[in-house]
Amino acid sequence: MADMVRAAVQTGPRQIELREFPKPRVGPDDGLLRIEACGICGSDVESYKGALRGPGRGFSFIPGHEPLGIVEEVGERAAARWGVQPGDRVALEIIIPCRTCDDCLIGRYMACRNRRGGYGVSPVDKEPYLWGGYADYIYLHPDAILHKMRNDISAEVAVMFNPLGAGVRWACHLGGTQLGDTVLVLGPGQRGLAAVIAAKAVGAGTVIVTGLERDRGKLELAREFGADHTINVDEEDVVERVTEITDGRLADVVLELTPIAEQPIRDALEAVRHGGRVVLAGLKGGRPMDVVTDRIINKAITVVGAYGVDARAYIEAIRIIESGRFPLEKMHTHTFELADVARAIETLAGEVPSEDAVHVAICPDG
Repeated sequence: MADMVRAAVQTGPRQIELREFPKPRVGPDDGLLRIEACGICGSDVESYKGALRGPGRGFSFIPGHEPLGIVEEVGERAAARWGVQPGDRVALEIIIPCRTCDDCLIGRYMACRNRRGGYGVSPVDKEPYLWGGYADYIYLHPDAILHKMRNDISAEVAVMFNPLGAGVRWACHLGGTQLGDTVLVLGPGQRGLAAVIAAKAVGAGTVIVTGLERDRGKLELAREFGADHTINVDEEDVVERVTEITDGRLADVVLELTPIAEQPIRDALEAVRHGGRVVLAGLKGGRPMDVVTDRIINKAITVVGAYGVDARAYIEAIRIIESGRFPLEKMHTHTFELADVARAIETLAGEVPSEDAVHVAICPDG
């Protein structure tokens, strides 16, 4: 391998440039991952636009927090700790926890206050530099969390471990979807579609998905993954339609997954049944939202904030991928080379005419 490796660096809003960095030196406790594919999610889009990087966070960084790859090098102690060897395929989690604080020890590592940073968000201001998935290689910190995957699944499907993990966590672990439940998914993006898959996998009775007119193709895909009903919000009122579908019982679980938009939050509170659960996962870019909290109280609604994906969800998502039960290849629509990161993000954002993107991945080797 060459002494220098490529990475796409974001230097400002809508500013990405391809740079070269020295190959990290691997010791006994760390490793190096050769990137096969790295998915792009909605938060990458908003970060690219500058919406999610507030004061004091204007540093240059390598985006990409959904890396999948092959272990290129690994230290002896790291190999024993992670249970991997060179040649193994692994999915890499975003967070790098300390593994020793109280939160980590009781399984709440996502709340670790001593975290070593995170993949796709850490600055490129010191060695080993390679902290993002939009690169040829990514550095494996001694405290990184890896999950092994089979090598015989296409990289474009295998890399869906992150959005599918989000669907599993939000619909099942946080939403508490049970056998026969009615689940309303607000937003038909890749994580909305993943939530459909997760809900159906645990036996949801009725799954309803909403989207805009421009999301017509995604709504059709939602039905292929098991959605029982879809709602075009440009033509129909969400609450009225859910009321009609459920004969007035409303939804047991509502997942609000839309970026920036405020109306879906109001729809979520109105479309959920008394005593139901609402999971909020759609980032709004820090914008204040007009929410009537009396509705939460009077309907005894449990509202849960969804922060990321944890190990349990990743493990279960990987099992779903490896099962081959769902036609996940239909979700993947675009693959881009490392030199085309900006266009890839803009494609997922819907900014490229005539391109209808669902799942987009960066594959360094094309």
